[in-house]
Amino acid sequence: MRRAAWAVAALVLAAFLGFEALTYGGWAWATGALGLIGPDLAFLAAIGSDPRESGQGRLAPRAVPAYNLLHRWQVALAVTVAVCFLPISHAAFVPWFVLGLGWLLHIAVDRLAGYGLRDADGWIRGRRHVAVADRG
Repeated sequence: MRRAAWAVAALVLAAFLGFEALTYGGWAWATGALGLIGPDLAFLAAIGSDPRESGQGRLAPRAVPAYNLLHRWQVALAVTVAVCFLPISHAAFVPWFVLGLGWLLHIAVDRLAGYGLRDADGWIRGRRHVAVADRG
């Protein structure tokens, strides 16, 4: 049932994002793209970490706080709604609003694909994982 809700959300957000980007062009395209890829930039926080801390679906523990913050739909929605109430010009509003739509779409697609928040060890919450050494 949850995946069906995420699928509907993803379709609505994709249509809304596409409409806004086509309507306004320019920075709307750029910020929409940033919203779509931006949350996964949290993976950069894992650069230089011990290779034994990551791999096989596990994120390095030091990157988990950034990843979880950028993958919470509540944060993305709060930022997107807050932009609507700021006393800024329409030209300044559109790129930030489209960024929020892209961000929400990224999260919806991740949830639809089965990717959720991470636990402190870097594993996707709620999934069972078996270490390679334990598989024999």
